[in-house]
Amino acid sequence: MKGYRFSNRLLSGFHLGKAGFPGTTIGKNAVLRPGTVIYCDVSIGDKFQSGHNVLIREKTIIGNQTAIGTATIIDGNTTIGSNVSIQSMVYIPTNTTIGNHVFIGPNAVLTNDRYPPSPPGNLVGPTLKDRAAIGANTTILPGVCIGEGSLVAAGSIVTCDVPDNRMAIGSPARIKELPRKILANRK
Repeated sequence: MKGYRFSNRLLSGFHLGKAGFPGTTIGKNAVLRPGTVIYCDVSIGDKFQSGHNVLIREKTIIGNQTAIGTATIIDGNTTIGSNVSIQSMVYIPTNTTIGNHVFIGPNAVLTNDRYPPSPPGNLVGPTLKDRAAIGANTTILPGVCIGEGSLVAAGSIVTCDVPDNRMAIGSPARIKELPRKILANRK
């Protein structure tokens, strides 16, 4: 595995070359910390980093320079862009889409099943567009779209779409204008 850096040489989930298992692709200069489990049929870009005990399930695509914190679970059929920072203990369900330059704070929970248990095929994860920022201990309900450049305040429960460049705050979250300080920092 020339060109890859595996911390303590611990990597699980590789079934390269077996019939029915398309294998896993990991870009250059990856750092996978102990306990990381990556299923088959996963594609990860360059300069990826995982914390300890990360689980990445099948049919997940992750871009370049993305970091995933300790004890995070990413269920299958998920797309994550480049330059994404996912902090520790985040849950990302099946059928979720995350854009580029997204930040997700610790203990955030994204969901994909509004009325569990749904029949197979009815799971719809959230969409987090480019430059969205999700605060710690946030819950985002199934099918919700967090707009480009939007912010979700820590501890919020997001039940409806958040338009581009707006803020969701509270439980249930209310949509507000971004504070002037945040807007000034973006210029």
